[in-house]
Amino acid sequence: MNERIKGKTVAITGASGGLGMEIARQAAKSGANLILMARSFDKLEKLRDELIANYSIKASIYGLDVSKRGDIEDTFSKIEHEVGQIDVFVNNAGFGVFDSVLEMDLDEAEGMIETNVLGLITCTKLVLPGMVSRRSGHIINIASQAGKMATPKSSVYSATKHAVLGFTNSLRMEMHGKGVYVTSVNPGPIRTNFFNIADKEGTYIKNIDRLMIDPVKLAGRIVDAMMTGKREINAPGWMNAGSKIYGLFPRTFETLGRSQFNKK
Repeated sequence: MNERIKGKTVAITGASGGLGMEIARQAAKSGANLILMARSFDKLEKLRDELIANYSIKASIYGLDVSKRGDIEDTFSKIEHEVGQIDVFVNNAGFGVFDSVLEMDLDEAEGMIETNVLGLITCTKLVLPGMVSRRSGHIINIASQAGKMATPKSSVYSATKHAVLGFTNSLRMEMHGKGVYVTSVNPGPIRTNFFNIADKEGTYIKNIDRLMIDPVKLAGRIVDAMMTGKREINAPGWMNAGSKIYGLFPRTFETLGRSQFNKK
């Protein structure tokens, strides 16, 4: 339970499944009111009804494709008029496709950039002025360990998450003294349907299944950090340690880890 968010409004993109859905459940358990956004409106309806029934909180839902700037602008305009202020905003929507540069589909690459980077930036840009004017708020960006340590077949996905981390770190400095917290979440592989799209052949899941992160536990850490000055949430610990070693000794790390990295 996080008493700091009781009665506050938490907005989440990509809330119809996976990590976003678990964040919504645990935020509702802490007494937060919710704004849930995703492309799958029918799934949002079921989640909204579940959360209202179980926790007696307020929950609003909006169909949203964060790859489309116009949709984001229209949705945020509706939220401002229909719900009001957002206290915590979780940029969770995103997807990845694992392919080598030689084999990648440029339309998929463009979609990843529009969703993972430009969509996240647009959402943040629209929600931030209200937080700054109130001198209170929290932006939480779901990045990835892939934003710290690139591996084969994830060139574009990794590039988008490097961009998210760069954006988040810069924003955190800009918000210093303005009352707005900024946190990046850098998970390794999470046990969600993310890999239904990312891992077309299913080989990556088979190779790392026992190492995958429980989304319920990660969501708990994220909700516990809401409205605090937590800089980063990294999971799992051993992978975050690996990314630090990679930053210090990239050539050695790439050479020694090549056989494992190519198991996607």
